[in-house]
Amino acid sequence: MPVAPSGRAERAPWLHFALTPGIGPAAVRDLLSAIGLPEDVLGASHASVARVVGPAVASALLARDAQRDEAIERSLDWAESPGHHLVALIDPGYPQRLLQIADPPALLFVDGDPAVLGRQALAMVGSRSASRSGVETAEAFARAFGQAGLAIVSGLAAGIDAAAHRGALATAGGTLAVLGTGVDTVYPSQNLPLAQAIVAQGGALVAEVPLGTGPRKANFPRRNRLIAGLSLGVLVVEAALRSGSLITARLAAEFGREVFAIPGSIHSPLSKGCHQLIKQGARLVESAQDVLGELPAGGAPVPGTAPADRPRGEARAPQGRDPADGAVLAALGWDPASAETVAQRLAAGGAAPDAGALAARLLELEMRGSVERLNDGRYQRRPIG
Repeated sequence: MPVAPSGRAERAPWLHFALTPGIGPAAVRDLLSAIGLPEDVLGASHASVARVVGPAVASALLARDAQRDEAIERSLDWAESPGHHLVALIDPGYPQRLLQIADPPALLFVDGDPAVLGRQALAMVGSRSASRSGVETAEAFARAFGQAGLAIVSGLAAGIDAAAHRGALATAGGTLAVLGTGVDTVYPSQNLPLAQAIVAQGGALVAEVPLGTGPRKANFPRRNRLIAGLSLGVLVVEAALRSGSLITARLAAEFGREVFAIPGSIHSPLSKGCHQLIKQGARLVESAQDVLGELPAGGAPVPGTAPADRPRGEARAPQGRDPADGAVLAALGWDPASAETVAQRLAAGGAAPDAGALAARLLELEMRGSVERLNDGRYQRRPIG
């Protein structure tokens, strides 16, 4: 039985693998199968390594590289700081669910509690340009799942990812952020306080790319497979048709994980990706219990998911407010609509406010939180309750 790496000397060969360009998870798997542990591979002849991965990769792996040696030392120094961990493929703490995918990383960089990687977890992903109601839905659902004991896994991106992390922060399940950058390089930078809060609240940041790696487009699809692989299932909250969230969902299906999606307005581009997933067989979700009932961690119904339980009936005027508010909300309905459309509906019903009065009414409703003004200038109802 191989011994898990613990000291600098044991960790260095794993870092050698991780810090050599062109040595991906598939090549590492083949080398470990054919030759043995990383130190055995590094001590083997060029011909032996080349027979497994080809001469070019063998040369990159076995040649002396002062820059790589310096990066190994920096990484070892980093791992000696409190809360920093290097989790290797043979480590007992390596997440078992990642071992079930075809190309698990040989080494994970973890800032925070590595035990979070092994918890029952649900991934939540969605649009970076999320609507306000989408953000609120993600936070409410993540809080409900976290209270039920599920860790929430996401990618620390703007929009739905960040909302999911925030919702799960103070719950029993906690949250885990899988980065497409080095764990010491938070992207986007405005989420640095959130990343710090995740670690402070007992969660973790994890990445397979080396320390100091900045945002590179090619690394984010790789990151998505880890989000899917660490989770029992993936819930997509809002997503356009061309969205990285759909990549995560596809990978989850390939890994045999459950795929869930929250539907939305047929007129919203942020709903089209979710609707496509539902057409392809994803489970339609209206409440947290729809997800919990399908997962091993499922249990009793969980409160706090009102944003997804969107009422479809006529609007009612909130108590103590001008009845005209109710008329405007009823004319708006639940799908996005322009002020001009609202005015036409009011006129058809026998009321015809002038444009200035209607704009003022919509602004007041927006400030009260009853409606949301979308990026394209249209308005959309927000959930009641």
